Amino acid sequence: MSTPNGPTRGVSTSAETLIALGNKHVTNGLGRLTEGILSRGQGSYVEYEDGKKLLDFSSGIGVTSLGMPYLELVERLLPVMPDASLDSFFFWNSGSEAVEAAIKIARASTGRQHIIAMQGPPAEQCSSEEVNNTFEIGAFHGRTYGAMSVTSSKTIYSEGFFPIMPGTFTIPYPYWHQHGLPPSTPASTLVAQSLYQLELVLAQKSAPRDTAAIVVEPLLGEGGYVQAPPEFLQGLRAVCDKHGILLIVDEVQSGFARTGKYFNIEYSGVRPDIMVIAKGLANGFPLSGVISRRELTDNLKPGSLGGTYAGNAVSCAAAVAVADAFQEENIIANVNARSLELFAALKELRADPAVAPYILDVRGSGLMVAVEFTSPAGPGAGFDPVTKADSPKSLSSRIIKECAERGLLILNTSAYEVVRFIPPLNINQEDLKKGADIFAEAVKHVLKQG
Repeated sequence: MSTPNGPTRGVSTSAETLIALGNKHVTNGLGRLTEGILSRGQGSYVEYEDGKKLLDFSSGIGVTSLGMPYLELVERLLPVMPDASLDSFFFWNSGSEAVEAAIKIARASTGRQHIIAMQGPPAEQCSSEEVNNTFEIGAFHGRTYGAMSVTSSKTIYSEGFFPIMPGTFTIPYPYWHQHGLPPSTPASTLVAQSLYQLELVLAQKSAPRDTAAIVVEPLLGEGGYVQAPPEFLQGLRAVCDKHGILLIVDEVQSGFARTGKYFNIEYSGVRPDIMVIAKGLANGFPLSGVISRRELTDNLKPGSLGGTYAGNAVSCAAAVAVADAFQEENIIANVNARSLELFAALKELRADPAVAPYILDVRGSGLMVAVEFTSPAGPGAGFDPVTKADSPKSLSSRIIKECAERGLLILNTSAYEVVRFIPPLNINQEDLKKGADIFAEAVKHVLKQG
């Protein structure tokens, strides 16, 4: 989505109002030297909205004041939070860093150390060759040390870097592959199995009194574009409430209208204690965010969170423009309209007798959609009930290559043969149809080759 030259702050929002907004809604862990609103910098001086001019010997090495775009972005985001309790904001640079900050907030506010995340394929279902080939199926939260430690989508992210952060444990995501079950397995069965494994972890590995947080993607991203059933997320919320554990919701890829609502967690009605955002937040500018409750972040020591480029003014200004564009261009309505068309096209493709035997699943939400194809040799092929010995090999990568030759850029994801659709949120009907048609033609061509 292109970023327009969005409007600047209106005169109705005074510097005093923005300062009050910052004092109320900016995470206490962010240290600052002054409360002024920085308006411009020139040479060795910085100027504030109230006309004050200071000689700057800090050179931006630390977060010394809150710039206008930072607080304007807080203004834009407050009304679209999935729960009104999310009222404390901290902006950083990348999704990985935001996950790191979320873990720090959880540990500091609970006084506990352990983190529970979603796992990759069970070890007993993977040969040593498959593990070494760095297959991907579980959660992805980033490549920095703490984020890497709660990532299980590929061994490549942690291979050679052990020991990882201690105190991390995993449970299976409610995805039929994770449990070695067929795609027709009812969601209720998958949810029950995953929540049962959570109870076992709390009983056998990480006592509730030692568990700070559970971190989850409501729609699994790099693990295959798998939507968590609402009952699973509600079950996590119930366990967290019972034991005083915090629920960290990672919306780095699924947030900002990608799935048809501002945040995917809205479909379940579940309240996050901490929410992590990035990617679509600033339309490609480096910006991420960690949003929590003031009752948690007010206890952070100033300076415990931060960074040289945290809440960069240019990135925040871009995010303000994106937020305005979402409203002005009716982005969410467009996502939902195009989503219906995309799913209809994929359903039609799947109904083709020549294609149907090779499509296992069409899934996702909004414009975060995936098609999973059959494979003769996926992870744990000897145990996986959907292994299809006579299936053509490497379908996803071959289809992607054929799409590119026909004029369409598209990606795969996960350990399995999964192709994902993540078009621009403002794509029009004509281009959506064009892309879906190219995909269908490529699929048929590759299958015909065998």
